[in-house]
Amino acid sequence: MNNMNQFIYTFACSDDERSLCSLEMRSLFGIDTESLIIKSDISIDPSRSPFIKEQIEIMYEGDTMSDILKQVEDIVLDDSTFKVIFVKINDLASENKISYGDRRIIERDLGMHIEGEADVHNPDHVFGIVTLGGRWYFGKYRLNDAVWFLHMKKPRNYSIALGTRLARATANIAVPNPLGVKAIDPCCGIGTVLVEALSMGIDIVGRDFNPQIVQGARANIAHFGYVGEVTYGDIADVSEMYDVAIIDMPYNLFSTTTPEEQLSLLQHTRRFASKVVIITIETIDDMIHEAGFTIIDRCVAKKRSFSRQVIVCN
Repeated sequence: MNNMNQFIYTFACSDDERSLCSLEMRSLFGIDTESLIIKSDISIDPSRSPFIKEQIEIMYEGDTMSDILKQVEDIVLDDSTFKVIFVKINDLASENKISYGDRRIIERDLGMHIEGEADVHNPDHVFGIVTLGGRWYFGKYRLNDAVWFLHMKKPRNYSIALGTRLARATANIAVPNPLGVKAIDPCCGIGTVLVEALSMGIDIVGRDFNPQIVQGARANIAHFGYVGEVTYGDIADVSEMYDVAIIDMPYNLFSTTTPEEQLSLLQHTRRFASKVVIITIETIDDMIHEAGFTIIDRCVAKKRSFSRQVIVCN
């Protein structure tokens, strides 16, 4: 994280994903908004999130576009090439939205005030311009690389595994700042959460009581070139302490796990983790409280007619 500079982030999600996007936003940035654009002093790689679309590291700001045009004249790129992108997502009212033609004019005007060679296809530097809160912001532009999309094609998979977008968002909700945090997925299944977490540099280990599933999780992690520990064993045998655990509760529709066994999963998790993010298709608030956890935030993650709750607990 970087608290020296300031950044603008935009977000993109479907209506079904809005609740999950908002929970991830609150976890990463400590704020929420209806406009899908925020300003923050927290530096997050936009590719960490399935919902962050782009990031602008602010170089200049002003009340008017004329203010920005004057300031960008200080940019000297010598032999480097550049491109300017007008960020379409903003908090303007619909009647004040800026047309496609006006956006192109603004991009051209900015380009003419920057000392360097414009290249729209393969630039050395990409800059972004955006309006937020009645002010204009210009800076270094980064687009989300959608790393999670590549992880959809796992060599080992099964139908009830979490989707990669939900798994990636859950890892961010559980570990918004990976520095010094130890995480565990003690019922990791095929390793969907592990792959997403490891790809973001999160220190996480996995565990499962099904030896074949453990082999599948290891194969998936290795397939994408990541290194992570996945052990075979019952959750009751976990003895190390962790800062956070991620629990995807077994589904009654597909699992013979009883409510008593579900409670036992949560009680064991309480023993070795101070924070837990629970994914469940059922409302289990009473069970969570009985296990000794306090619910601090939550959302509903939908996929067509199927819903899961994501519950953050301390």
